[in-house]
Amino acid sequence: MSNSANEITVRELKQRLDNGETIILIDVREMHEFQVCRIEGCRLIPMGEIPNRVHELDPRRECVIYCHTGVRSAWAAAYLRRMGFRAKNLKGGIDEWAAEVDPAMPRY
Repeated sequence: MSNSANEITVRELKQRLDNGETIILIDVREMHEFQVCRIEGCRLIPMGEIPNRVHELDPRRECVIYCHTGVRSAWAAAYLRRMGFRAKNLKGGIDEWAAEVDPAMPRY
């Protein structure tokens, strides 16, 4: 398990997705980063757009937020939690996902 209730590790996320759990994956990177690589099934909402697009999300469903290394997504997840969402940050971001879960994924 990750050290924080507000974070999830890439291995935990992979296991939960493999188990068929319905988790909303939100990628808060920019479009040019999203075009390089992404986790299948994610939704792109760049970090700067989160406050204006929060209405698009269901507060009853768990969200996992990710970016490149976990810095931007930590901010976005904290913001969403303040807004009443069950949001977790993906520790290490998509870079760690590529290193630990999907080595064929392009890295930048």
